[in-house]
Amino acid sequence: MFYVYCLQHRVSKELYYGYTDNLRRRLAEHKRKDKNWELIYYEAYRTESDARKREHKLKDYGQSRTHLKQRIKNSMLE
Repeated sequence: MFYVYCLQHRVSKELYYGYTDNLRRRLAEHKRKDKNWELIYYEAYRTESDARKREHKLKDYGQSRTHLKQRIKNSMLE
């Protein structure tokens, strides 16, 4: 499986979008650099190409990102 994920920084409230084939390992890597990152959302895909395409759409600042933020607004840190 491949995962597209969204992290939010507890202090700056910044959002980070990425993809990985090992979500636990990748989250641990982020937390090693800065413990303030928190996983707030992820999606699972069977193919790497689908995950990469979704990540690219989220990083493009378009409607995909806007729709995702609306869907997860209650999960986002205040």
